[in-house]
Amino acid sequence: MAESRRDFFRLGLGVTAGWLTAWKAASAAPALADRLPDPGPPVPVTTPDLPKLPFIWEGGVKVFRLTPEVVKTRFVPAKEINTWGYNGSTPGPTIEVTEGDRVRFVVENRLPEPTSLHWHGLEVPMAMDGAEGISQDLIPPGGTFVYEFKLHQHGTFFYHSHRPMQQMMGLVGLFLIHPRKPYEPAADRDFAWVLQGWATLPGNPTPNSLAMEFNWLTMNGKAAPATTPALCKVGERVRLRFVNLGMDHHPVHLHGHTWVVTGTEGGRIPEAAWAPGNTEIVGVAQARSVELIANNPGDWMIHCHLPHHMMNAMASRVGPLTQRTAGVSAEQPISHAVGPSGEPLPAGHAGHHHGSEAPQPGYPQDMFMAMDDAVAKPETHGLRRNWTGGMMGMMTLLRVLPEEKYDEIQALKARQERNDARGGGR
Repeated sequence: MAESRRDFFRLGLGVTAGWLTAWKAASAAPALADRLPDPGPPVPVTTPDLPKLPFIWEGGVKVFRLTPEVVKTRFVPAKEINTWGYNGSTPGPTIEVTEGDRVRFVVENRLPEPTSLHWHGLEVPMAMDGAEGISQDLIPPGGTFVYEFKLHQHGTFFYHSHRPMQQMMGLVGLFLIHPRKPYEPAADRDFAWVLQGWATLPGNPTPNSLAMEFNWLTMNGKAAPATTPALCKVGERVRLRFVNLGMDHHPVHLHGHTWVVTGTEGGRIPEAAWAPGNTEIVGVAQARSVELIANNPGDWMIHCHLPHHMMNAMASRVGPLTQRTAGVSAEQPISHAVGPSGEPLPAGHAGHHHGSEAPQPGYPQDMFMAMDDAVAKPETHGLRRNWTGGMMGMMTLLRVLPEEKYDEIQALKARQERNDARGGGR
């Protein structure tokens, strides 16, 4: 059956209905068949690099505390940025609840300006909607507001400040609602990411929220290669969720697999409308959920396919252009930068180059900067040497692993957690 699944995905079918029929049949493999009649409780959602928001029970209500505040975050180890977030995290911690829950959010504003909180895609009473001036007064610095409502939906949603510049400073978080009756077919792994764009100038750690061009693109607040890979075992069914709050749409692409789109910010899509693909545009203020059978072992990129979103720290150069010459440690001025017509190039068009190679006249060059040790963690164990060189921007990995390799990495994670609990670090 595993071989037939691989053959099916390799060949592909031209008719969507036929694709869906075979995909559903493949999901009934013996390894999964015992779960299909009763999916059981849903698998918890993993949000790499983001914490979950804890709650307490009070009289049958799940009570959460959210604190919007100024946060320092690192997109990559060497890039610390002043952002805004919730509970010390940018994006904010993930809210994970179940359809039918009654929830209460106690929001204490520790920002230097007023704020409000909107529940994107949720059908809540108007007084709880968070639209400043329309449904409530702004929450002043030091003030507190309590939101409470019952959840009758399920799917991938998010929460965010309803003030535009605050959104651009990072005030957003995932709001994931499991259905009362778990989805079928059941997923073995469930992952979610927030997609964001940032504009920073060299030497300035505070983003420009008014900018229209962005040089840092993040998934859950990290830029590759600092993004933590998602792990699964060969043959498992995997759900991937994406939420976009920024100024650009993102065509998210997965290498090595075909998925079906199963959800939007409006909830679950009826199975008859599921469509195959491997690139899905996640528009601004949208959510998308996709599902796949991880039948192709390997380390597979998940990334926005806009070329500039696959880079870090893009900036137009000012002043004399420079290059690093092989065997020379100091940067030397470029005096021969010319375009295809032989005319001198304007500043900013000859500075990027590949390793120590000299730039090609008239063309910008891609960078290949390996930093394996700087971002090493259990989830990166076993990746090939210099894997980080091609990982930049809005990019992460889905690692489809043999069971023994998956278990080996889980053991490394458990050991690190024990060391961290003892204060020993890695």
